[in-house]
Amino acid sequence: MATFLPLIQTALELGLIGSLTVLALFLSYSMLNVCDLSTDGCFTLGASVGAVVAISGHPYLSIPAAMLAGVGSGFITAFLQTKMGVDSLLSGIIMNTALYSVNIAIMGGSSLLNMNKTETVFTHIQALVKDGPLTDAYKLIVAFAAAAAVAGFLYIFLKTRIGLSIRATGNNPEMVRSSSINPVMTTIVGLCVSGSFTALSGCLLAQAQKSVNIDIGSGMVTIALASLLIGSTFIKSRRMGLRICGTILGAFVFRLVYTIALRFNMPAYMLKLVSSVIVIIAISGPYIKSKYPEFARRLEKKRC
Repeated sequence: MATFLPLIQTALELGLIGSLTVLALFLSYSMLNVCDLSTDGCFTLGASVGAVVAISGHPYLSIPAAMLAGVGSGFITAFLQTKMGVDSLLSGIIMNTALYSVNIAIMGGSSLLNMNKTETVFTHIQALVKDGPLTDAYKLIVAFAAAAAVAGFLYIFLKTRIGLSIRATGNNPEMVRSSSINPVMTTIVGLCVSGSFTALSGCLLAQAQKSVNIDIGSGMVTIALASLLIGSTFIKSRRMGLRICGTILGAFVFRLVYTIALRFNMPAYMLKLVSSVIVIIAISGPYIKSKYPEFARRLEKKRC
């Protein structure tokens, strides 16, 4: 049991940090009904901006700076969709491609930034809880605080007038137009908020692992989608609070499976395959479950 406790703690830390990206996808994909494929680039954008600001000596300022960069990414993605007539999937791909160059430029032309000697939010919290009962849980404290803050904000935000308009836009854009609500505005606001969550997630992960690689956000949209689907499988409810909690639970479950795979000394190049398999199971699981009774009946008839 003692062997699994560090494993669970690591999965919980990474799951809570990653849940910010899942909450971003929950807003854009589940609420707004927009598949934003700029997630990978936006995640790296938040990581690179946060790292550069932290390295310059401002660890706490790195958080709003990263979120502001995410807002900019979300705005441009939404602008391409709503004002330039670019398909939502294509606009995400275009933005993701452009952000690769932008992120390299932010990182000073390098593909890697080392933060081993940099003061971060995590090192500050570590110093505060030093020699206390929570000495080894400083990363968990920061990750939990961030996830709780974003989840609380999202819960309140989706109950405001603009939040309800975003939900209505995702359900029925034509009805929204007839109700004198501008779907362009709701799309832009939704993707800006979503982008800020994704960038914050990247910023915290970079500071937690004390380094930024240009590929730090690679596959994040796949991971977030899998976590979102896993969460909706575990918690099936129409209540917004439970659905938000479900996304966080899904992020933890995904990271737990991922971490267990690492403990079995699986080669690094196989981890993308693991992610893909988890996504397939998360997507097809409910469908296979719904078809099982029919399959069982056919099997019983053949036996008879």
